[in-house]
Amino acid sequence: MGKIQKKYEKGAAATYISRTQALKKLQLSLKDFRRLCILKGVYPHEPRHKKKVNKGGLQNKTWYYVKDINFLTHEPIINKFREYKIYLRKLKKAVSKNEGDTARRLRDHRPKYNVDHIVRERYPTFTDAVRDLDDALCMVFLFARMPHSKTVQSTLTQLCRRLSNEFLLYIIESRSLRKVFVSIKGIYYQADIMGNTVTWIVPHDRCLQQVTDVDFQIMATFVEFYITMLGFINFKLYSHRGMIYPPQLEIEKFESDYMDDEDAATERIYALSQALQKNVDAAAVDEFVPDEFPEENVDDDQMAKKRKEQDQLKRLRNLFEGSKIFLSREVPRQSLAFIIRCYGGQVSWDKMDGYGATFLESDETVTHQIVDRPNVDCQHLSRYYVQPQWIYDSINARLLLPVEDYYPGAVLPPHLSPFVEETGDDYVPPEKLKLLQLQGEDITMMALPDEEEKTETSAADDAKSSKKRRKVDGESKAIATDEKPALEKIDQPKKRPMQVKEGKVDRTNVHKRVADQVEERKLQEMLIAKKHKRAYQKIKFGEKRKAKEVRKLKEKRKLHDKSGKSV
Repeated sequence: MGKIQKKYEKGAAATYISRTQALKKLQLSLKDFRRLCILKGVYPHEPRHKKKVNKGGLQNKTWYYVKDINFLTHEPIINKFREYKIYLRKLKKAVSKNEGDTARRLRDHRPKYNVDHIVRERYPTFTDAVRDLDDALCMVFLFARMPHSKTVQSTLTQLCRRLSNEFLLYIIESRSLRKVFVSIKGIYYQADIMGNTVTWIVPHDRCLQQVTDVDFQIMATFVEFYITMLGFINFKLYSHRGMIYPPQLEIEKFESDYMDDEDAATERIYALSQALQKNVDAAAVDEFVPDEFPEENVDDDQMAKKRKEQDQLKRLRNLFEGSKIFLSREVPRQSLAFIIRCYGGQVSWDKMDGYGATFLESDETVTHQIVDRPNVDCQHLSRYYVQPQWIYDSINARLLLPVEDYYPGAVLPPHLSPFVEETGDDYVPPEKLKLLQLQGEDITMMALPDEEEKTETSAADDAKSSKKRRKVDGESKAIATDEKPALEKIDQPKKRPMQVKEGKVDRTNVHKRVADQVEERKLQEMLIAKKHKRAYQKIKFGEKRKAKEVRKLKEKRKLHDKSGKSV
């Protein structure tokens, strides 16, 4: 007789474990358990059959996989957590007994730990780490602009600021930035790092207030792991590029009494306006080229499309090559300096606004000056005065847009998102059509008029054609009656008399043709198999919903244009 199987000892009940049971097994507090799960990348899971997992109960619990909890039992950081708990108990005892030397000694020997081994464990290869870089960059850039508090310490914000600026310097040197979009939340960036697309957001430079409804301890735990991960990635990227890490400036410009200070040197590096030192010649460093395998049956159109994309990318990387752009003090300096340097331009600002200025405002070789005030005294006629949006729109358009629409005080065109790619069925605003036309794209399918406009156009064309037909008939009658004797009097034997022939009317019934097409479509739908009919219905429902959204957007645009004209 085989072994008797007991209930709830196999299957889903043995696959999951509750959080309370996990705490007892690991002998950790809830705070340390949450911290450990964040560092190790262990997250709760929702079971499909809660009643089976809960052994017949209906309580709401947080469930984890048993194999994940067993994986956490071998983590050496757990011992560090226990040592830190003992340290706090000793420190509290020394402070209560007024033992200053003991408390000072304990603070100097505070137990610490690092997560280097966890980073190597979670990301076996460098490509895996780059693919998971989006969240890390968002959190690091956010904490770099956080105000200091009890949870967010100054050392953490300074470390985040250093790592984020080192990453921006690599993007500048590699010229791997591809898209930029300014939104209410912040500025979105997208870069191509060694064949991987990385997107992150940087908050605007503004005075942040203390927030009380956010648990910053959990966010600080994420940042604790991300700063270690970003440090590894920065070192690897700098090494691949042949750059010195930590970064150092290549040439010191505008030296003064303050340049010997270490903090001033760091600020000049973080200004993003000067070139960095390299270990090898920049020409000797090969660009990362992804592996290409021979494709069979490659169409000539596809090859032409790839060559066109490569040419556009080459022009984009040198978009501001040869341009010297001066930034006024009211514009976002770091964002614009980063973007301009990414595309080969030179940038500077007033020396009184901070370190890193490379040329003065009075320099006659300046080609553009970025201002954000309506009334600007244009002292130099040899340069263009434009608003900051010209930089962002030119990058997204991959060409230098006309500066006439971005003069100081002018009403700026809409700032369109480069992350949205419209097709022939989507609503495309007129500004996007104009931009695509400047880029040399074919907009015939996107610029088709609406059905109502088509009907109005066809009706107007019919009216014009009928009016023209009546006019021609009247002229022909006049020629046949009144002018016929006059033509006979003139001696023109070689000239043929004018003749008007009766035209043939097109008897095609448009409504009948449309009805036949609808009937044919219904017959085709009836032939769809039952197992595929539901998928077909979902596709049709999605198309109708999309058409409804497009129609609403077009109606809103018409109302907007009418209100703008009335004003």
